[in-house]
Amino acid sequence: MTISYEIDGGVAVLTAANPPVNALGANIRKGLSAGISRAVADGAQAVLIHGDGRTWFAGADIREFGKPPVPPSLPDVCNQIESCPVPVVASIHGTALGGGLEVALACHYRVAASSAKLGLPEVTLGVIPGAGGTQRLPRLTGYETAIEMITGGRPISAAKALELGIIDMVAKGDPRANGLDYVAAILADAHSPRPVSAMPVPAPVDFDAIKAKVAQKSRGQLSPVLAIDAIEASSRLPFAEGLAEERRLFLSLLETDQRKGMIHAFFAERQVAKLPELEGVAPRDFAEIGVIGGGTMGAGIATAALLAGLRVTLIEMTQEAAEAARTRIGGNVAGALRRGKISQDEHDRMLSDALTLSTEYNDLGNADIVIEAVFEDMAVKKQVFARIEAAAKSSAVLASNTSYLNIDEIAASIERARDVIGLHFFSPAHVMRLLEIVVGEETAPDVVATGFALGKRLGKVSVRSGVCDGFIGNRILSHYRTAADHMILDGASPYQIDRVLESFGFPMGPFAVADLAGLDIGWANRKRLAPMRDPRERVPGYADTLCEQGHFGQKTGRGYYVYDGHTKTENADVLPLIEAERDKLGITARAFSDDDILRRYMAAMVNEAAKVVGEGIARRPLDVDVVLLMGYGFPRYHGGPLKWADMQGLPKVLADIQELAKEDPYFWQPASLLTQLVAQGRTFEYLNKEHSA
Repeated sequence: MTISYEIDGGVAVLTAANPPVNALGANIRKGLSAGISRAVADGAQAVLIHGDGRTWFAGADIREFGKPPVPPSLPDVCNQIESCPVPVVASIHGTALGGGLEVALACHYRVAASSAKLGLPEVTLGVIPGAGGTQRLPRLTGYETAIEMITGGRPISAAKALELGIIDMVAKGDPRANGLDYVAAILADAHSPRPVSAMPVPAPVDFDAIKAKVAQKSRGQLSPVLAIDAIEASSRLPFAEGLAEERRLFLSLLETDQRKGMIHAFFAERQVAKLPELEGVAPRDFAEIGVIGGGTMGAGIATAALLAGLRVTLIEMTQEAAEAARTRIGGNVAGALRRGKISQDEHDRMLSDALTLSTEYNDLGNADIVIEAVFEDMAVKKQVFARIEAAAKSSAVLASNTSYLNIDEIAASIERARDVIGLHFFSPAHVMRLLEIVVGEETAPDVVATGFALGKRLGKVSVRSGVCDGFIGNRILSHYRTAADHMILDGASPYQIDRVLESFGFPMGPFAVADLAGLDIGWANRKRLAPMRDPRERVPGYADTLCEQGHFGQKTGRGYYVYDGHTKTENADVLPLIEAERDKLGITARAFSDDDILRRYMAAMVNEAAKVVGEGIARRPLDVDVVLLMGYGFPRYHGGPLKWADMQGLPKVLADIQELAKEDPYFWQPASLLTQLVAQGRTFEYLNKEHSA
């Protein structure tokens, strides 16, 4: 039974037992409805609703989204709770998110454990609250707070919820006991039911201005904008009509590709670390991390480890470099303190007790995992690994943070190849959540398990990758960026391409991203790959010319754009460089429509992603989606490149690639996997399900 019912001293106690998170599936909804009806029939003086196990109702059962509805609906259950003729008290612990908070808002009184989190995160799944959240919450908090909570989707603490008027009391101890104590108190004071729907509507705000601001911030995502419409309805419609409008908007979003994309992203993030090869494999113990190199990346990795409660020994070449690393780490940790992520005591302990800086590799003797984060050069990496091998204990995991280089070649340069793994962090490493775990040919299973255990400890979303140049993310990036470069040579401008991709939902276009990362990085990579380059490849020379002139992007104030403080403008020197190269190559520029640009860019991304999956570099399509979502700014509401391709229709995507191959048969070689899926009438989602079966 998912909802148990009992009478305790005249109080009907409804206890949810639907582990692990008491999701509001059909059986829970039926149990709540039946419990309220039974309480009324039994003449109960009040009703207490609470959750068994680790949480209150954590949210709706999103596996039901897109399926035929099973009555009773959550809005009907919430309305039934609110219209109960005796007081209904919610005793919250764990999380009350989405539909879980909507059930609590339908109760007449709310008490929460001090550790509870409350929120309405539906926009992160491509929908809006659909069971009264947009109508009830503003009546408790006012419009500005409700808008911030609903369009931002971030949960708040119980203390903050009390301050905002969402709950009536914060309590410690057992949720059932807390609830019964609160029921006794309101009955002693002869309190009657207190429906939120009967509370006055707050003072109006400028919804049009707020909506415009939210639309700009959302970059094409529909749900935050429609959430404003639903909230605004509460200001002008009677409660029942406002509920109906909210439900209409909610149901309209259920049918969108954005909802499908965001639900896919939600489940993919949770599935990505579940690998059959690791079942029953125990990770090695770790408490201390060694980091080689204290630049931006090394300092970020050290910061992430410190914030996770690990000890860190960082090695630099000179004492001056070590002190510079200390300053970088100190700044990062101070930022965590300012944001309230850590206490002053934790801050002080991290920098005084948990962090050691040294110029001696022998000080790595206690490190359980050693991560090098030095210059991206194979010879340098091999030298560093030789010194790590000599200093590290025999049980230590030896990791490289390389972004492109061959992990197997690094491993082959030492005797302990089974201990070697790639841990590709993304900068800044203490902020970015993606971690590519690169498994070499000789990497031991328990080393792989340790990589994933470290990622989990650091709060990362870890994705397994095989060995190839650039692994999953940078390999795909190099391909769709090459497609952009080809369009530039053929007539498009960097600025049109950036605008198109930003309109698609990327936070920045590829050329603005290149400026941010540093144009010298791409320049160095092009020089590294030059000896292996196929003569049929088209490589733009104008980008090298920019670098030769000392223009590396934001770090030098000039790249594709010119930077002045926080503003950027197009660099007027770029287009003449491009035109000169076209003249040199005998290319007559042609116009590209915005649709042409998006079609080519996405076709290149999907095609290379399909090759990455087909070659086994990524085990599943969802691995690719998570990497691009978490590390490369791919719009979450499109679900990832391979989910996007499924929603577009794989035959259409393949037809685009085959058409483009007529222009450049070398670059536009259709992926075998994509061709196979189209021939079989299957999708990338089919492969995801096949792997999870």
